[in-house]
Amino acid sequence: MQQHASIGAVQRHRPRRILAVGTALVLAAGPAALAAQPDPGPTPTAASPSAASPSAAPASAAPASAAPTGERGAELYRQRCASCHGEQGQGSQRGPSLVGVGPASVDFQVGTGRMPIPDEMSQPRRDEPVFSADEIAALVDHVASFGGGGPQVPRVVPGDLPAGREIFAANCAPCHGATGAGAALTDGRDAPPLYEASAVQIAEAVRVGPGLMPVFPSQVLTDQQVDDLTTYVRRLQSERLDRGGNPLGRLGPLVEGLVAWIATLGLLVAAARWLGKRAEE
Repeated sequence: MQQHASIGAVQRHRPRRILAVGTALVLAAGPAALAAQPDPGPTPTAASPSAASPSAAPASAAPASAAPTGERGAELYRQRCASCHGEQGQGSQRGPSLVGVGPASVDFQVGTGRMPIPDEMSQPRRDEPVFSADEIAALVDHVASFGGGGPQVPRVVPGDLPAGREIFAANCAPCHGATGAGAALTDGRDAPPLYEASAVQIAEAVRVGPGLMPVFPSQVLTDQQVDDLTTYVRRLQSERLDRGGNPLGRLGPLVEGLVAWIATLGLLVAAARWLGKRAEE
């Protein structure tokens, strides 16, 4: 009987002991568990965008993008071109109309630094471009919006060198010289040298005919012929470096032959006079 009583006492005290141990474990792990639990954050309210609409935009908007190309081109045109060519490219006493000139003409004039110019002149000279490549593209697009069509900026590919030589000799050498060094024309104007022109600028000049240069449309020179011509002019540019001797302005074999004859005749006259003096003595 005493044995059964002691066992009952032990059983009565066991739940209390287990409860005490469990309570101690919970109290010991409580702070760590609370620290590891993620912060749920503020509860959304009716004024919160995420609560109002699941697809609402985030609070931090993306930075504003740059001005569209059309707006940039219009701004550049108003600043540097409109005073001479008119607000809508209609032209004025200070500058011709740009309606219908085409993208190739604008790209050539601006890309070669001939436009814009500070003062009026009969033949603008090649210079460093005022605008960057992106600004030129924007300006070309804006002028094209005036309407009228016109030649597009050509896409140049390598052509046939011998065919280009024939085209150059027949259509370009009379003004630009056999080596592309340029030559004087009428009214104080000249055909400029071709050494600094890019392939696209050469093709553009053929299509738009800047200054006194005639226009060569596709009915006169096909795109393939323009590629051939461009290839030959680029070869002239690569051969610009002199390989020795006096270049004589690179005016071609005719001038070189004339100078050679004059020099030879001068030597013959000097030799004859020297021999004559020796004979008198």
